[in-house]
Amino acid sequence: MSGGGRDCFAIRLFFENRTLKTENSSSIPDGHDTGHSQRTLKMTLAYDGTNYCGWQIQPNGRTLQEVVERALATFTGEPIKVVASGRTDSGVHAAGQVISFATSSTTPCHGFIHGLARYLPDDIVIRNVIEAAPGFNARYDAKRKWYRYVIHNNPIRVPFLRNATLWQRTRLDEHAMNAAVRNLIGKHDFRCFESQWPNRSSSVRTVFHASVIRSAGWTAWESSYAPFHSQPNQPGSILPMAPDPMSPDPLFIFFDIEADGFLYNMVRAIVGTLIHIGRGRWTPHDMRRIIETGDRTQAGETAPPQGLYLMRVDYQEPELL
Repeated sequence: MSGGGRDCFAIRLFFENRTLKTENSSSIPDGHDTGHSQRTLKMTLAYDGTNYCGWQIQPNGRTLQEVVERALATFTGEPIKVVASGRTDSGVHAAGQVISFATSSTTPCHGFIHGLARYLPDDIVIRNVIEAAPGFNARYDAKRKWYRYVIHNNPIRVPFLRNATLWQRTRLDEHAMNAAVRNLIGKHDFRCFESQWPNRSSSVRTVFHASVIRSAGWTAWESSYAPFHSQPNQPGSILPMAPDPMSPDPLFIFFDIEADGFLYNMVRAIVGTLIHIGRGRWTPHDMRRIIETGDRTQAGETAPPQGLYLMRVDYQEPELL
């Protein structure tokens, strides 16, 4: 064979081998790598819960857990079962839902953030992925959870906010509402705010922070943080900096609450109670009365789900400031 013929043969063989590798590799999921021991990952998600029947898998509708597990299985090439910090209801959103899962994939954490996005719908976003200690459990290792409920308090309804806030036409008294939620702080039996009590072995929870503020804008993704002190003998709770209440046209009301755990529909039942107080039908002192009765019928209605956001989950006590 001439020199030119040998060169042509070598070039053809090179491209045939490259094509074969490309065809073979295209059938392997992005994050799939076998033969390695399992590792535990901690993943933080944000999602719009409008189009889902809540987090937990159920037979009668599309759920967030189902979509996330399917995407993980496609990406890693192995079945994945995740554990979430909490089960948000249908229509409830999250800016900081945390899940944990074990995987044999050797894909680096940043590879999950970018690679998994290809298999997730636009209303689910991965905010962070880190290595976790073996046995880490997003649900049972959680120390604190922070929820925010957003009310759009404006005479005119804004259609673009219908799935993101609760609209209230009547002007609400946020000062009376803020005075009322001070009665939530501390360790109490919150059965009066639990739907279908009893759902848990105990309805006693500890609230570290509760506040109601009015703002001109909604800062769910705010990255600035400032300490709030729940009460003199309690550790400081690290929550986002409060928006300026003196801003022009402050049409949003935020109810923020941080606790060691929450009962079923607890936050939404508190919001229903706060709306009565904000309208002047009840006084701030009625909040303590309702807690002391332990009677769900004495509290307000369960507020709709679309204004509720799981903002953050903490897995260690914050530093004392």
